[in-house]
Amino acid sequence: MAAPLGKLKFGLAFVLVFLVANGLFAQKLREHNAGPGEKMVPAGDGHAVPAQAGPIGQAVVTGNGINYNGGPVLKGNPVPIYIIWYGNWNGTGSNTQATVNLIDTFLGANALGGSGYERINTTYGDTTGNVSGNLQLSKQVFDTGSQGTRLRNSRISAAISAQLTSGALPTDPNGVYLFLTSSNVSESGFCTQFCGFHTSQTLNGADIKWAFIGNVDRCPSGCEIQTTGPNSPAAGVGGADGMVNVITHESEEAITDPDLNAWFDSAGNEDADKCNFKFGPTQTAANGARFNQTFAGHNWMMQMEWENSRGGGCDQTLGGPFFTN
Repeated sequence: MAAPLGKLKFGLAFVLVFLVANGLFAQKLREHNAGPGEKMVPAGDGHAVPAQAGPIGQAVVTGNGINYNGGPVLKGNPVPIYIIWYGNWNGTGSNTQATVNLIDTFLGANALGGSGYERINTTYGDTTGNVSGNLQLSKQVFDTGSQGTRLRNSRISAAISAQLTSGALPTDPNGVYLFLTSSNVSESGFCTQFCGFHTSQTLNGADIKWAFIGNVDRCPSGCEIQTTGPNSPAAGVGGADGMVNVITHESEEAITDPDLNAWFDSAGNEDADKCNFKFGPTQTAANGARFNQTFAGHNWMMQMEWENSRGGGCDQTLGGPFFTN
């Protein structure tokens, strides 16, 4: 059986209370589908464990609307990204090889990693140094459904663990594993309580950081930015662009708060939570979709991230103007 997940930060009015439940940080639904200030997380499968002590020896920049809580960040240059494509990615709509290719491009060389957006992460660090502001897809595998199409957290853990123990993916405590599911796959809480989440867990003897991101074409009104994105193959097929947005949210948090004990504010919000579904100024693509970033030959629509400098705020690129929308 896979090892239980870590601790959960949750509570009424976002009071930080450690409960006997999974350690998860979730991207909540779009604001019009979730109550004001409401943070939602999936039901637990495991048990709480004590927070690990962070490293010591270097000053950490604070006082910008988000708090450092003592834990480590991921400082790889680049941080390796591993993908498990789960379910049917040879289907129709956005469950296609075109989606795989688009997300591979987004996470590949000279794309998100090293972009002005990703550089926002360099404002976060621990007592041994800061985040590099660089990430890159290192390896990916396909799992057509070893745990079925009705998932819960323990089944995701088992599917990831199988890839590690078989050697299909390396067991890398310094990387982030993205578990991406096709739209025919359900997960307890996905689309009704959250759009994605990240956590850390001991798998194959290592502290593995992983995130769940489902194909948001399963619930376009709750988790998609727009039904037709800048990279949509056809009108009303926005899953790939919607997944890019959730990947952005969860990867930023998995790097700055990998063990759920580093960076979050007094309400329990991590750096991406503080800018959840806020995009700043946008432009209009040829197909009528909105976008706010351009790199790697594509337009992208990505939520902003909280910059831990200049007093703090939601930003589209390091050092740029702060926005509230």
